Amino acid sequence: MIVGLLKKTDGSINVNGKELVEGNEYEIRESISIVFQNPDNQFVGATVMDDIAFGLENKCLDREEMHRRIDLYSRKVNMHDFLNKEPHNLSGGEKQRVAIAGALAMDTDIIILDEATSMLDPRGKNEVIETIKSLQDGNKTIITITHELNEAVLSDRVIVLNKGEIVLNGKPSEVFQQKDVIIEAGLDVLPSLKVLDRLKEENIDNDKLKELLWELSLKM
Repeated sequence: MIVGLLKKTDGSINVNGKELVEGNEYEIRESISIVFQNPDNQFVGATVMDDIAFGLENKCLDREEMHRRIDLYSRKVNMHDFLNKEPHNLSGGEKQRVAIAGALAMDTDIIILDEATSMLDPRGKNEVIETIKSLQDGNKTIITITHELNEAVLSDRVIVLNKGEIVLNGKPSEVFQQKDVIIEAGLDVLPSLKVLDRLKEENIDNDKLKELLWELSLKM
């Protein structure tokens, strides 16, 4: 809906202070990049370099600027040594990092990660999560759509949806205390918070341990 692929039925969508309406979808899309669930659906180039360059060629950037961005963002996601590799020879995590590099190279204000780790093995997930962490110091807005709470906990703001309705909206430290609402929405509870619950059940009153577990939850 943010990029105008689906029409809203109520309310309004505003991107960078401009309302999305019929007729300005392409203008709004210029400020947004998307990384999809399956990286194979995004690859169009014969090599990693070609793939990162694809969107830049469509924007008609000059060759010097294209190479600057390819070099910068391939290094940002630790894929610079793979620029001449064929995408089908990469692991799932490596492919997704290339997809993120391509999104970054477009230099948009907003990056949407749509279940970007859901098809990856644990190692691939960790690679992508570490890449996402490295982006948080920048000046871009990153919207992560995920069922993985260890990804959501990295956010400045968490919105929990249940059957299309917003049921929680706030900082991770506020949202993840609402265990019953999270479970009702079909999500799991962070392991460290499960330990906190068990401490309560066993009447183990150790404030320092509880504090450490809560800090751990917010640093997943």
